[in-house]
Amino acid sequence: MTRSDLPAQGRGPGLRWRNRDHTRGSLAVSLFVLALPSLATSLSSVVFQLTDLTFISRLGEAPMASVVIVNQSLRQTFFLVLMGGSLGTQALIARAIGAGDVEGAEHVAGQAIALGAAISLTFMIVGGAFPEFLFSLPGPNPSFYEHGVPYVRLVFLLNFGLVGSLFFNSILSGAGDTMTPLFVMLLQTTVAICAEWVLIFGHLGAPAFGVKGVALGIATGQITAMLVGMSVLFSGRARVHLRRRHLWPDAAVLKQLVKLSWPPALQMAGGVVTTFAFLRLAGGFGESVQAAYAIGLRLGMLGPIICFPLASACATIVGQNLGARNVPRAWQTVRVGLVVHGSVMLSLAIFLFFFRIEILETFSKDPDVVRAGGVYLRFLACTFVLWAFYFPALRSLQGAGDFLAPMGISLGSTFFVAIPLAWGLSQYSELGATGIWTAQVVAGLLMTTGTGLWLATGRWTRRAAQSRPE
Repeated sequence: MTRSDLPAQGRGPGLRWRNRDHTRGSLAVSLFVLALPSLATSLSSVVFQLTDLTFISRLGEAPMASVVIVNQSLRQTFFLVLMGGSLGTQALIARAIGAGDVEGAEHVAGQAIALGAAISLTFMIVGGAFPEFLFSLPGPNPSFYEHGVPYVRLVFLLNFGLVGSLFFNSILSGAGDTMTPLFVMLLQTTVAICAEWVLIFGHLGAPAFGVKGVALGIATGQITAMLVGMSVLFSGRARVHLRRRHLWPDAAVLKQLVKLSWPPALQMAGGVVTTFAFLRLAGGFGESVQAAYAIGLRLGMLGPIICFPLASACATIVGQNLGARNVPRAWQTVRVGLVVHGSVMLSLAIFLFFFRIEILETFSKDPDVVRAGGVYLRFLACTFVLWAFYFPALRSLQGAGDFLAPMGISLGSTFFVAIPLAWGLSQYSELGATGIWTAQVVAGLLMTTGTGLWLATGRWTRRAAQSRPE
């Protein structure tokens, strides 16, 4: 099967967007077509998280703390493993689609599903057998075990919904279709919110499961999304048509997926370690500083929510054009992506800088928190400026299959600059807490510069063929 066998363009704008050929035509339009649905998908996830937090807060402090501890440690670790696999899947499928090798893309998709199933089964066994041990790893209060242990068990036993829905998203994103994942995510969010409302509080005649209802409600939405997603893939209604033969294990392709998956997972894990280290350092300067940093973390999530969809669009277009052996267009994608992404993030940074106090006052009325947060948000705005250039460069490299170099640059900046510099400046200089924020910007500057310089070498355009599926 070749590019000519892809679904017809269709007459409606939705079909034209879904089936657009990103190896030709306007790059700005391609970025818009890919990024806008992904941005809407991210925003729907934010809506769910806020609603979920509202539900959990009504259960009391101990249940809420138990759920947050699991979600921010164990569940996030599991998610990082899956994200690594999904990014590798997107890169391989994008290049196959760009080369017109639809059968190859479908084969990669089947192997990604098989890999996801193996990961899911492993975590199901571990989580089902050792939930108490897993919950003890973050060091929670003993009073939390009553709520946390059952929650851990259910989260891991029912993880296959998350695995299936995430890999479905990465498969179609790599193929250039972000519209279908948007609709599936909207369905998932709606089902999960309704299921949580019913199962947590016992509405509509259902038992009130409390914390267990949180896990059951989330899983209900994810499993629904997985079933719909698999139905789309196996029915032939998507750009990638899965068949049973594609699921038969292929050691060579699985090896490629694993090779591309672990570097981004490890890279993201480094970011989690930095957050925990900065939280501990900020705690040494009192509750106000730590609270200000916590608020800043939430505000900081606006950056990835907005810029990651745009940057991921760059990854898909770069991958497809390298697959089509159109290297000049891949370079042009990077340049257009930097302009579009940079304009958005620089505008957001300016807004954050000049309205930081007004923003903080919506989250806290404590003048000490607002004062400390005002200092931190100045540095966060600088970080947003760096992200304007970092994320397009990073995701373009990853779209080309170059995951190892960005990982090395990121981890080096994290463990050899960010954490030690934050500790040294905050503990042994007059900067105090400002030393932590200074270290964050310095490390970000090094990471952005290093990634940009590596991108500029052009090695990713020559090495891309090494990661293409056979």
